[in-house]
Amino acid sequence: MLNQEKKPFIRHPSEIPIEVGISKSICKNRGLSHFNLGGLIFESNQNWQRGSLIGIRIPLIDPMFETTGQVVWCKNKARCFDVGVEMMDKEDVFKVRMIEQACQIESYKNRLKQQGRNLTTNEAAMEWISEYAADFSPSY
Repeated sequence: MLNQEKKPFIRHPSEIPIEVGISKSICKNRGLSHFNLGGLIFESNQNWQRGSLIGIRIPLIDPMFETTGQVVWCKNKARCFDVGVEMMDKEDVFKVRMIEQACQIESYKNRLKQQGRNLTTNEAAMEWISEYAADFSPSY
């Protein structure tokens, strides 16, 4: 879930849809941030350039979550790239953490369903919280 190299980045579950693209937002800070606010790690078929501003959308929730982040690293894996994106402000870091908890719970619910356990979202959330929430919260 968390990347210990660059905490407090949160790994987005690969089976939960995420949409990314070049951002059209204007950012006052065009250089790489030195604030280490935290952000998101996701898998991509694209090798994103460090420093790129990208738009991120996570359609799991309604209304769909959208934000802009800056690529701080991109690592080649066997069949894709791991991309680390830093959020541009503290409010977005908080929102991403909340959205990613919902994504983690949905991923957990899907894994349980594959094992023959059909839980409601609330039941899966309660189990996930008791099992994994403590590991999900990095110290700031």
